[in-house]
Amino acid sequence: MLLVVGVYIVAGNLVNGVGKGSVGLAKGSVPGAYKTLVQKWGNLCPAINPALLAAQLYQESGWDPDVVSHADARGIAQFIPSTWATHGVDGDGDGDRDIWDPNDAIPSAASYDCELAKYVKDVPGDTTNNMLAAYNAGAYRVIKAGGVPAITETQNYVTRIRSLEKSFAAPVSRVDPSKQAAGAIYYAQKKLGTPYLWGGEGTAADGGRFDCSGLTQAAYDSVGISLPRVANDQYNAGPHPARDELLPGDLVFFSDDLTNSRAIRHVGIYVGGGYMIDAPRTGAVIRFDPIDTPDYFGATRVTEDGAKALPTAV
Repeated sequence: MLLVVGVYIVAGNLVNGVGKGSVGLAKGSVPGAYKTLVQKWGNLCPAINPALLAAQLYQESGWDPDVVSHADARGIAQFIPSTWATHGVDGDGDGDRDIWDPNDAIPSAASYDCELAKYVKDVPGDTTNNMLAAYNAGAYRVIKAGGVPAITETQNYVTRIRSLEKSFAAPVSRVDPSKQAAGAIYYAQKKLGTPYLWGGEGTAADGGRFDCSGLTQAAYDSVGISLPRVANDQYNAGPHPARDELLPGDLVFFSDDLTNSRAIRHVGIYVGGGYMIDAPRTGAVIRFDPIDTPDYFGATRVTEDGAKALPTAV
């Protein structure tokens, strides 16, 4: 219970608000193969930034350059062929426009965003929100509505991308504390000593046992936040505090590839003092473990909006 009380004491002493400034990408949030492209083309026009562009690509494809949707949207940026024919660009200057090549598709996504921003530049309200609405519903509907139209799908899309944007942006000041952290820790504390089970979610069929991401998912579910099932998807459920800014309740992640969040293989719940509660491996029990190891990847401060914004399949 001391840990739980400590969450609120520390949280109350933090400065609220997110700082302003140029937008960088959070550590490892964009796979290394695409980071330079996203950072460059995310600054193509004032309506977008690298974190926003990353959020769109993640939402559309989960960084899979070979994915095809049921609507025949193709590649990492999920262009349908007819839209690509009009808006695809030769991003790498090799003489062709290849819908499957991220070197063309990522610049094309940024270029398309900026074109839409021009179409809606005179519409009242936030230009980026209007651009995203135009991406989802078409520029005409945004212009006709005088802003984001009253279409549930479109409104949800705008909210989702703006929330995901925060999880891809490198914070420029301290990240606001999580309101649900104490409850998540309390849940995890009650599971100390429980044997590990690969794939375990704590159900009766699992004998109440967990694996690492099953434990973190259940801990946050106990406070009303639904996280994805696997660790690398949980990484995008909120902004990313630096190591010296960690608070109890933050999720901490581990990977053998420190440049790519999609390679994350382990997660725990930070409890303070350099320790986490985690379900480490087969043959072990849920326990306290140190986080300062060579494979420490980074942390996420889970937010309700961030979790809701995550795509259902990535």
